Amino acid sequence: MRKSKKTYKRPRRMWDKVRIERDKKLKKEFGLAREREIWRAETMLRKYRRLARNLVATRDKEDERELLSTLVKMGILEKGAVLDDVLGLTVEQILERRLQTVVFRRGIANTPKHARQMIVHGHVKLKGRVYKYPSRIVSKSEEGTIEVVK
Repeated sequence: MRKSKKTYKRPRRMWDKVRIERDKKLKKEFGLAREREIWRAETMLRKYRRLARNLVATRDKEDERELLSTLVKMGILEKGAVLDDVLGLTVEQILERRLQTVVFRRGIANTPKHARQMIVHGHVKLKGRVYKYPSRIVSKSEEGTIEVVK
């Protein structure tokens, strides 16, 4: 079996007080279990911002349209967004699209940690299928298909 590569990159300064306080606040707000989940979202954000910077430099309209449509489908950007909006994305906007956060924001769970527990225990269905991963990114079209399994 092949070893899969990391989906995140650790911060350069692990003991930076400002970063630690910010991560602590994000963990509490979104009900995250570990800082690695924040790092994963930051890596995803870094990837999309790098793509946007390259597209600004090359001015490739087709790839620009493809990137923007992908982010609109994911629900991270609104329809009619431009590349500057991609460069202005934040980690919070990525974390808002996680299954755990969407379940909590829709009122299915009382707290973000309760939402996480419901998902991990298999009490939440998305498009008729049970997902046990709270970190799954939920697109705007899938958001209406979330239901509770009794």
